[in-house]
Amino acid sequence: MKTTHFLLLILFCMMLVECRTPRTVEKSNLVPFDYKTYPVYNGTDLGLTYTSKNSAFKIWAPTATAVKLKLYDAGIEGNLLKEYNMEKSGNGTWAVVVQGDQKGKYYAFQTQIDGKWLEEVPDPYAKAVGVNGKRGMVVDLKTTNPANWDKDKRPPLNGFQDIVIYELHLRDVSVSPNSGIEHKGKYLGLTEKGTKSPQGEKTGLDHIAQLGVTHVHILPAFDHNSIDETRLDEPQYNWGYDPLNYNTPEGSYATNPYDGSVRIKEFKEMVKALHSAGVRVILDVVYNHTGLTQDSYFEQLAPGYYYRQNESGGFSNASACGNETASERPMVRKMIVESVKYWASEFHIDGFRFDLMAIHDIETMNQVRAALDAIDPTIFVYGEGWTGGSTPLPEDQRPVKKYIYRVPKLAAFSDDLRDGLKGSVFVHDEKGFVSGADGKEETIKFGIVAATQHPQVNYGKVNYSSAYWAGAPTQCINYVTCHDNHTLYDRLLLSNAADSDEQRLLMHRLANTIVLTSQGIPFLHAGEEMTRTKNGVENSYKSPDAINQIDWHRKTQYKQLFDYHCALIALRKAHPAFHMPTTEMLAQNLHFLTINQPNVVGYTLDNNANGDKWKSILVLFNGNHDKESEITLPEGDWKIVVNDWTVDLKAKKKMKGKKATLPPISALILAEE
Repeated sequence: MKTTHFLLLILFCMMLVECRTPRTVEKSNLVPFDYKTYPVYNGTDLGLTYTSKNSAFKIWAPTATAVKLKLYDAGIEGNLLKEYNMEKSGNGTWAVVVQGDQKGKYYAFQTQIDGKWLEEVPDPYAKAVGVNGKRGMVVDLKTTNPANWDKDKRPPLNGFQDIVIYELHLRDVSVSPNSGIEHKGKYLGLTEKGTKSPQGEKTGLDHIAQLGVTHVHILPAFDHNSIDETRLDEPQYNWGYDPLNYNTPEGSYATNPYDGSVRIKEFKEMVKALHSAGVRVILDVVYNHTGLTQDSYFEQLAPGYYYRQNESGGFSNASACGNETASERPMVRKMIVESVKYWASEFHIDGFRFDLMAIHDIETMNQVRAALDAIDPTIFVYGEGWTGGSTPLPEDQRPVKKYIYRVPKLAAFSDDLRDGLKGSVFVHDEKGFVSGADGKEETIKFGIVAATQHPQVNYGKVNYSSAYWAGAPTQCINYVTCHDNHTLYDRLLLSNAADSDEQRLLMHRLANTIVLTSQGIPFLHAGEEMTRTKNGVENSYKSPDAINQIDWHRKTQYKQLFDYHCALIALRKAHPAFHMPTTEMLAQNLHFLTINQPNVVGYTLDNNANGDKWKSILVLFNGNHDKESEITLPEGDWKIVVNDWTVDLKAKKKMKGKKATLPPISALILAEE
């Protein structure tokens, strides 16, 4: 990475990671300690084990001298029903069994450490909670299953190379008055079929199915700290990157946040509806830090253990949110691995996006991958190959981008292509390939080959990475925008203010043409297929609905762009040459043309690549804003697939002549049968 970009990255990450509120790094209850001296519990019964005959409670609190279990009749306030003294149970655990059917009751644990009784909290394994997640809830999980839940199946997936991801926030997709959705801002909003905008366009679930993506990436939907679930009649909004309870759904998206079973059932109903529509579900997980620091649930049970400390004994802060979890410590790693297993099994989740994944250690991510492989090897895992600040864990032990290859079935976001297309996210007026910058050709080529090793890429001219980092194309997530930073539409308004709306629309189109035809895994931010805007707000993590909601009127206004996205996704899915699974196959069949023109990139996909029915495919991009590009075509009987706004999957029209003329800011795709 260039020095200026590195400095800007550090500044940005410290200020604008997803918790978005810089916090003072407080002193831990313990000075730095040797976590290896702490006992490790290998059992699988931490938390609550429920039967109608009894409820068994077990927590890990190795430094406690006494632990109480308290049962309540409500999730907050209410009456204390009974208090139990828990007994030591080996390897740092405390346990108690309460006889009788306790279903519907709420519980909390309280530890005595260093002679002081700490706050009452649920345990890290709580599967159900009351309102605002302050107490656990005794639930029979079988009663939370929707009708025919046992028949719910993951939609077919031949391999990770076939994935197309669509990232959305649950509230954004349905809350707009013009969404036509009844359960606005709720899990159930994504179960409704037949919803339409006032103009008659499909919205919500039907819109996603119409677009043709394979996976929906849902921003954090586990129980988070920032929304007061007792005041849902008041305007509140947050992305959810401030974890409170990792193993239970967020209550504000449920129709009743007071009853912990309701949110579980409605989350499952959402997953089932998406699966029925042919769409897999990815959960955005934030195991790298907690929303609370000194008062966190972890600190009330095992002070100091779950977090990394700095040299002075304070909380290390690679998340830039006040703390960072210590995934390399056995009981933290255990919690993370068991949590993803739980979501995959109980909720049928099909993938996990790890927030600030490079805070974690490689061994933990390998264990996550192995645990999910044992459930279903088609469950996809990816994340951010960077941190929000410095960490004491050495870089070579963490899955930063350049070490992603050490977890073979793990993928990372390519900020290389993202910023190569539109300019650095840290410099708002900087331009990229589609917005008029010069010298981005090698960065675009790097994105096209999905950050893999390719003999025709000059890595010395790539914007950030001086070498390939993906061991296979499926380890690279290609994108131009996501929930962070400006939407693509808003960014182009900043970087290209003097251009016309028509020109910016062409830039928008070209950017996602490159994303959707490149190797690797394409990733779309919800609404960018219809020029989503947040009215220029870059960091909308707690902005009101008026900023964050998807305005379904834009689907009518920019229907041509939406239809184009649908057709490109259909093209990609129909032709495996666009998504080859291995680096070797890609290097053998993808050949860049020698084009001695600035800001023009072209390549062929040859040899019926990856079993494609087309013998060869020719892809050409012109990033120039003020001049056409004339390209001499390779020998062949070429037919037109993509030209201007037309995507012809049958390639019926022949290309005339031996040369092609590309207008400014355009793409041309040809095929030879």
